[in-house]
Amino acid sequence: PRVKQVTYKERELHPLLVWFVDWHFGAHCRTIFHEKSQKKGEKQNQWIHPVVTGFTLTTKDWTSEVVQLAQHANTLAARLYSFEVKISLDFPNLREYFFQSVSNSSWAHEGYLATVDIDDDPDFRAELTRLSQSFGIGVIQLDLDNPDDCSILLAPRKNPDIDWQTVDRIAAVNKDFAEFMSSVAKSVKINHPTIDGFDKVLGDAE
Repeated sequence: PRVKQVTYKERELHPLLVWFVDWHFGAHCRTIFHEKSQKKGEKQNQWIHPVVTGFTLTTKDWTSEVVQLAQHANTLAARLYSFEVKISLDFPNLREYFFQSVSNSSWAHEGYLATVDIDDDPDFRAELTRLSQSFGIGVIQLDLDNPDDCSILLAPRKNPDIDWQTVDRIAAVNKDFAEFMSSVAKSVKINHPTIDGFDKVLGDAE
């Protein structure tokens, strides 16, 4: 069924997404506030960064000797995720929202479009699947009534490398993103996630 009336905002979905990402990926996330981005001309920085970023420490359970060797080999000991959050997806908004996700998330190892309400029309689902497969953006379905039923509806393409030039550009215009990257760097250095710089993960009851 379609949602007729929406009484919440996109940003209010972030805690649910952060909870799901923690549970599903074991990832630490941070909300990136667009209000903090530098304003450089009309729409110059539009669709430049996601609303939530996350990372997992890939070497957390490795032995210290192997971790040191990996660090000397300049191997990035983190997997980076990017998330765009929308309340609903249907034909009228599909291309705008999907390509916003492509623009905001293509720099990461994995990019996702997370939403609550997805049109169940077969033609729409087929088009959404086609776009996902063509551009590598995954789709997460958030369930407000039963958070345990949140799921990855369409898997993303897993990029082997990070687009560092785009990462640097985003960090230059948004303080939240720069601080997130700093927290990731500190976590990689000590081979353990830092306690600062990430969104709080709510408990199941919350």
